[in-house]
Amino acid sequence: MLKASLAVTAALLASLLLASGALADTPQVSSNWSGYVAVAPDGATAAFSDVTGTWVEPTAKCSTGRTDAAAFWVGLGGNSEASPALEQLGTSLSCDGNSGTPTYAAWWEIVPAASVPIPLKIHPGDRVNAAVLVNGQTVTMSLKNLTRHTRFSKTMTLTQPLDVSSAEWIAEAPSDCSLSGRCRAVPLTQFGNVTFTNAAATGNSHPGTISDPLAAASPVWIPTAVELISDGNTGRFFGGGDPLGAGVGAVPSDLSADGRSFSVSWQPNVSP
Repeated sequence: MLKASLAVTAALLASLLLASGALADTPQVSSNWSGYVAVAPDGATAAFSDVTGTWVEPTAKCSTGRTDAAAFWVGLGGNSEASPALEQLGTSLSCDGNSGTPTYAAWWEIVPAASVPIPLKIHPGDRVNAAVLVNGQTVTMSLKNLTRHTRFSKTMTLTQPLDVSSAEWIAEAPSDCSLSGRCRAVPLTQFGNVTFTNAAATGNSHPGTISDPLAAASPVWIPTAVELISDGNTGRFFGGGDPLGAGVGAVPSDLSADGRSFSVSWQPNVSP
């Protein structure tokens, strides 16, 4: 799994400023997220109760001297700096820069707490389904390895604030956090391509795919594509930045016609 100092989280999202009602054909730019986010249109609110998606764990390509990681997940909340929480779960892959052998893992997380490992084996090529359900203060995390016929489920009733104002299907560059709590995204592992399928959510009691509400006269939510573009510099607390330089990132494809699927591709040189 990811080393202890890596957090699979969208905490702060300093470079991702999603505006409610952002158009689906206007990608936003982030230093750690790529994929799709569903939010309410301008002037409206949405309360999401569940999100789900399926993907095949991609194969990591490790490079000597490059410590990196990538995570793939679905979640609710966390799309803005003002978000009090993010409820998410998924899988990850990472490279230590030495062995050349990647590590694969599964996890769940309720930000601002740290991620928690899920005791399921994950290997490249495994087909994984993840779902997050929130009912009041009760959160249920469910992860299934459809290839190996294993599953994990955990239900928690919490007292902390939760965020259900958005739904996400994301490939992420996890964050490295110092002892003082300062965090920055680490280099993104070369994962090639990952495809999210069977993507769906429920907002304001309305079930739909990522883009399903766009067909309605008054959509409950609008999907926004997010491009991940590294700044190539992790700062003095985290070393000398990505050896591959600035611009390493990931770009989502267009949504399928039914709004249920899309792909995210790793790219060595991304421009907004």
